[in-house]
Amino acid sequence: MIAENLGRIRQRIAQACVRSGRDTSGVTLVAVAKTFSADLVAEALRAGALDIGENYVQELAAKREALAAQPVRWHFIGHLQRNKAKVVVPWVEMIHAVDSMPLAREIETRARASGRTVDILIEVNTTGEPSKFGVPPDGLLPAVSGLAGLTGIRIAGLMTIGPFLPDPEGSRPMFQQLRSLRDQAAALGQANAPMHHLSMGMTGDFEVAIEEGATLVRIGTAIFGSRRKPA
Repeated sequence: MIAENLGRIRQRIAQACVRSGRDTSGVTLVAVAKTFSADLVAEALRAGALDIGENYVQELAAKREALAAQPVRWHFIGHLQRNKAKVVVPWVEMIHAVDSMPLAREIETRARASGRTVDILIEVNTTGEPSKFGVPPDGLLPAVSGLAGLTGIRIAGLMTIGPFLPDPEGSRPMFQQLRSLRDQAAALGQANAPMHHLSMGMTGDFEVAIEEGATLVRIGTAIFGSRRKPA
C-alpha cells in the first residue's frame, strides 16, 4: 500500500505543478514517518522515497541506526530542544523547525564542532495560534539578520504549518505570506541565508502549498496511514 500511496501522491504533486506552471523537480516530497516502524520506512525507501522526516529525536536516531545501510536523507521536522541538538546536528540533512534564535545558535555551535554547515529552516507562526511554535512574521527579518556571520548554519529558507481546516484553501493566505517573507529575507543578500526553500503543506493542503511555491512538502498520513501513538 505504501508504494501505491506514494504513486498517488507523486501524481497529485505533478498535477499541482502543472496548474502552477512549475517543474516537479522543484518540489521535494518528505515522507513523514513519525510513530511508524523502520520496516515501514524501508518499504517507502524501496518504493523510491529518499527524504524521510521525523519529529522526535530518539525515534529518528533509532531509525537511522536500523536503516544505516539504506540511502536516506533524514529531515528533522519537529520541535527541537536545545539540549538534543547535539544528537542530530552531526548528520541530519535539514532541520525544518528552528523556532528561536537560541536554538539556531546552538545548532551553529554543534555544527562547527562537527565540521559541518547545517541547513536550517526558520519556522514562522503564520496562523498566530499560541499553540504553535515559530517566530512571528514581523520578527523574521530581525531574526535572520541576527544570525548573520554564523558559518555553521545555512538558512536555507522558511517553514510553516497551515491551519487545520476542512478546506485546504484556508491555508493559502498563510502560504502566500510565507513566500512573501522568504522573498524579503532573500533580498537582504545575507551570505548565510540563500533562502531557496519553502517547507509548507501537509496531507490536507500540500497541493495549495505547491501552487504557492512550496519546495518541500511534508506528507505522512497519505503515505503511511493514520498516526500511531508512540509506545
